[in-house]
Amino acid sequence: MFKFFFKSLNWQTQSITSAAILIGGLSLVSRLIGIFRDRILAAEFGAGDTLDIYYAAFRLPDLVYNLLILGAVSAGLIPVFTALITKKSIFGRAKKEAWLLVNSVLNLLMVGTVIVCAILFFIAPYLMPAITPGFSPEKMKLVVGLSQVMFLSPIFLGLSAIFGSILQSYKRFFIYSLAPIFYNVGIIIGAIYFTRWWGIYGLAWGVVLGAFIHFIIQVPPSVSLGWRYGFGFNLKNKNVRLVSRLMIPRTLTLVLNQLNFLTVTIIASTLAAGSLAVFNLANNLQSFPLGIFGVSFAVAALPVLSELAARKKINDFVKTFSAAFRQTLFFIAPLSVLLYVLRAQVTRVILGSGSFDWLDTRLVAASLAIFSLGLFAQGLLPLLTRGFYALHNSKTPFYIGIFSLIVNVLALWFFRFVFGFANWFSFFMVAILKMADLWHLYDLRILALPAAITVSSIFNMILLMIWLKKMIGRLDGRKIIDSTFRIAFASLGGGLLAYASLQLMAQAVITETFLGILAQGLVAGLVGLFGYWLLGLLLNMEEMAVFTSSLKRKLLKSARRVEDTNIEGEGI
Repeated sequence: MFKFFFKSLNWQTQSITSAAILIGGLSLVSRLIGIFRDRILAAEFGAGDTLDIYYAAFRLPDLVYNLLILGAVSAGLIPVFTALITKKSIFGRAKKEAWLLVNSVLNLLMVGTVIVCAILFFIAPYLMPAITPGFSPEKMKLVVGLSQVMFLSPIFLGLSAIFGSILQSYKRFFIYSLAPIFYNVGIIIGAIYFTRWWGIYGLAWGVVLGAFIHFIIQVPPSVSLGWRYGFGFNLKNKNVRLVSRLMIPRTLTLVLNQLNFLTVTIIASTLAAGSLAVFNLANNLQSFPLGIFGVSFAVAALPVLSELAARKKINDFVKTFSAAFRQTLFFIAPLSVLLYVLRAQVTRVILGSGSFDWLDTRLVAASLAIFSLGLFAQGLLPLLTRGFYALHNSKTPFYIGIFSLIVNVLALWFFRFVFGFANWFSFFMVAILKMADLWHLYDLRILALPAAITVSSIFNMILLMIWLKKMIGRLDGRKIIDSTFRIAFASLGGGLLAYASLQLMAQAVITETFLGILAQGLVAGLVGLFGYWLLGLLLNMEEMAVFTSSLKRKLLKSARRVEDTNIEGEGI
């Protein structure tokens, strides 16, 4: 059994769909453990000063990670590294260049992150009061202390990003996908055990432990693939320069994303109290399927697309991108419809307890309904941007991101005006959101926040598709359009069945109780998924056949590996 476990750590996934299933499955586990982590934190400390301090202390270290590391490393390193390891050369020269590149980027990133974190360590006492001006001197002192401990985490996560890029390039997604799970486990250990010894500082050391495990578990499989550490920066190396050129626009794109949410925060601060909380809660709910499916397919596709781009196989690049695009839509579209239909049940089951009353439920559900209208676009954006990265182009997503930010700001002000006169749009409120009766109870301008994000996401997606087609000549448009119509029809059919089941279940269960709402939503959701599956079969959807065959292949391969391991064990 141990042999089976160690062999499984270095599995290579052959198809994008199989890889996405693996990444998505482990992402689901990670997110469930994340919910468990939050419940433990809430149970241990409650919604009081301790968690206020803890979450506030996260802001600067998290900013360093988001701007310097998250996505930027993989966007630059994976395409160039993949091109080198797939390149045929005399005496393995290309692979030597590949490992030289990895070590150079690793050393540069480590030194850069250490310097930034060291500077922030010393100026944190002056920065934090600007970020949390309402905290008392005692709370401020603890926030600064916890932040200074947490500045170790971006260093480990930066190193982890390098090794994660190696594993992705070689299509070894198992350990890469396990890393976030261990990160959450580290935080849980800190909350349960470290706090007994170090008090509130145990929470910060739990974050550091999680980041360290996130990094260290990816080192052994990277070593098995050929990595050996070498000191050096090689700033004049053409590959190092190329990675740097790709990383800078990606980092600026991440800055634009931060500005997007900063704009939302500014607008929300001018609305009724609780507006930002409603937006964040709805955004967290809609990000669940995005992380599991949208990001999973994008991560799985990047090394394959990078390899095809490096080999100048543009036709295969187009076919692979088209397949990943359609497969992502195959999962995201029905979930968008079901999320719209079951928005109240989803919101109430996950959030409905304590002070979170029915009015809050309806506001979050209405925001979730608007988010669901653009969920398909948000789900496809990670794949589209990685299509550009595979072609060594990270500037175009950045330029388009600037236009999307402008659209987001304009849409915010427009929808703020529209929802400010919500009583003039009573038909829209009743028919679409069923919120007209809340006009006198709450400031409905809060709905401008998800509406603006939805519009800017769709705008961003369309522009990226147009420019990607312009770069490579075609995007297999006919096949994408044909699949889109089939998927949309099956999704709407599944949504109608879910809605009908929702009404029938309302007569059979007590919807004022948690179990009643859970049963109503669960049955309706399952009926909707079954309807989507049945319609997919009737429409002969190619994406469903690909998913089914990939799942069967994955299960059969796992069974064979277990069987082979058992035979070996018996022989020993």
